[in-house]
This record gives sequence, structure tokens and C-alpha cells, in this order.
Amino acid sequence: MAGDPARPQQSPAEPAPPLVVGVDAGGTRTRAVLAAAADGRVLGEGAAGPGNALTVPLPLLTAHLAEAVARAVPEAARGRVVAVAGGFAGATGTAEDEPGHVNARTALKDALRRIGVPAGPIVVGSDIEAAFASAPGTPADGLALVAGTGAVAMRIAGRRRTATVDGDGWLLGDDGSGFWIGRQAVRAALRMADGRGGATVLAQAVGQALGLPAEVLPGGALGWSRDGREGYRMHLLPVVMAEPPTRLARLAPLVAGAAREKDPVAQAILDEAADQLTDTVRALGPRAGERVVATGGLLGPEGPLTAALTARLRSLGLTLDGVADGCRGAVALARIEYERRG
Repeated sequence: MAGDPARPQQSPAEPAPPLVVGVDAGGTRTRAVLAAAADGRVLGEGAAGPGNALTVPLPLLTAHLAEAVARAVPEAARGRVVAVAGGFAGATGTAEDEPGHVNARTALKDALRRIGVPAGPIVVGSDIEAAFASAPGTPADGLALVAGTGAVAMRIAGRRRTATVDGDGWLLGDDGSGFWIGRQAVRAALRMADGRGGATVLAQAVGQALGLPAEVLPGGALGWSRDGREGYRMHLLPVVMAEPPTRLARLAPLVAGAAREKDPVAQAILDEAADQLTDTVRALGPRAGERVVATGGLLGPEGPLTAALTARLRSLGLTLDGVADGCRGAVALARIEYERRG
């Protein structure tokens, strides 16, 4: 923690400096950051469970928000919070009457009231809008790309979404995402097993990751005879079908690892994923020189698609500007709202 906001370095006669809270509520966890309103200096952080405003039940969403903010903001400092901004998966700042926005605002207000944070100015938007604002300089306009378990791109104008490409979920879209890569890994393993695809280390890696018996793996006791391949398929399919589809995203690192070993099938999967994400950005009609702010596990500093996507976007006259998440942006949006109303 950068400092203790409950014990500011000031004389007793000076007023306590105002504070802001930024919230990044995603599909797997909710993060809250306490910062100084004057300069955005981080003073505290907290985390809790999932914060998707469409899929997490309202009581649970409220509880996760209350837990994350309470951990970030010491009780003695809660009365000094002057603005709160939250970026939520499943919500947007564009339409205040859409269900995700309503759920997010309702849950955030209730959570703040529950832990004794004043209900001052509250800004609610999407986690992608917050991530875009996390880029250096807190940009207001440009393109945002998220590639993690899912994949979506947005055009941002005036810090609000104006157009969306993909983000259509595992059944209909999320092309080039971690889920997509994981599914392709399983498909490659199955095609190697039934004879339609070429040899790939992914068959062994996927089988091990999913807990298949050693004897049915390519190098196992049954060998890789026709009977052995059939046994592999018969064990693999039930395991995959028994899990939520998006769990396949956890197999994406296996593809990245196999690609580093020069496995041609794995390399082809990552190349196609980068092509699909490029198409997603291209569909927004980018102009040369526009900013593309990217986040998500596939596009971090060591992300498996970062180099390939950077090269493809360069051919469009675009550069990739990576951010870790939306926390810094949410803090910036809270500060902007406080200053606007001040």
C-alpha cells in the first residue's frame, strides 16, 4: 500500500484531502483502488469475487463490491471519498437504462451505503471503457481491444462506447480469444486422434491437462494404434463436455507453449487468432495513427498474441498500447467527475 489515508501527513488544522475510488469489476474478480483526488496517487487496494453486472446475481454483486471497496478504503477514511467510478463487465456508460448499467449502479450504490461511503458522484461504465481510460494521458477517443477468455473491440468517443465488434460469447463469437484458442487445441487433438489432422504435441498436452489416464495418451501403454486413438477420444470427449465451455480458455497457455517449441499446429492456431483479432479491429474502421488500447491475458507484455498482433496492426498504421486492467482508468474517471462537479 502506498500510504495510510487514515493518517494523512498534515497539521490538525488542515482539512483532510479528498479521496476517490475506482472499481474494475470483471468476469472473474472485482478490484477496487483508493486514490488521492488531487493527483491519483494510489493509497489502498482491495479485491473480491466476480463483478459481471449481467451474470452475477444482484445481491452477490453488491456483496462483492462492498467487500472489495471495504478492503481498499479504511473505515476512518470512508467519509472523505468524494467520487466513485466503476467499470463493469456486462455494462456500458452509453445507455443508462440498459440492464447491465442499472444493475451495476444499483449494486454499487447499495455497496457504498452498506460500508459507509458517501453516495457522492458515481460514474458507471463498461470495464472496457475503464481499461481504455487506463492508458497514459487518460485518452477520450480511440479504439479498445480486449482479448482474454473472450474477445471484443470497441470504438470509444468522449470516453463512451459508440461501436462494438464481437464480444458475442463462446457460442457465437469471441474469435481469437483464450476460449477460441483452447477450443482449437482440443479440436487439433481430436483430429490427430481420428486421423483428420496432423501430428501435434497438443494431443499429449491437452490430454494431460484434462486428467486423461496415462495409458490412453499418445505415448501411453496402448500406443497410438487405431484402438489407442479411439480410447483417447472416448476419454477426452466426456471430460470436455462436462465442463462449462469457457473453461477451455485455460488450455490457451498450452498452445502458446507448444508454439514456442515450434509445433506447427500450435503456431497455426496462434496465427489465426491474431488474424481474427486484427479483423475485429479492422471492422471498427480504424484511421492511421489512432490509438488501440489493449488489455487481457493474451495481449500483456508476455502475451502469446502481442507480437503477432502488433505487427499486423502496424500494417494498418496502428500501434498497440497495453494496459493491465481498468483500475487506473476508473480512478481517472472518478477524478474527472469530481473536478467537473467542483
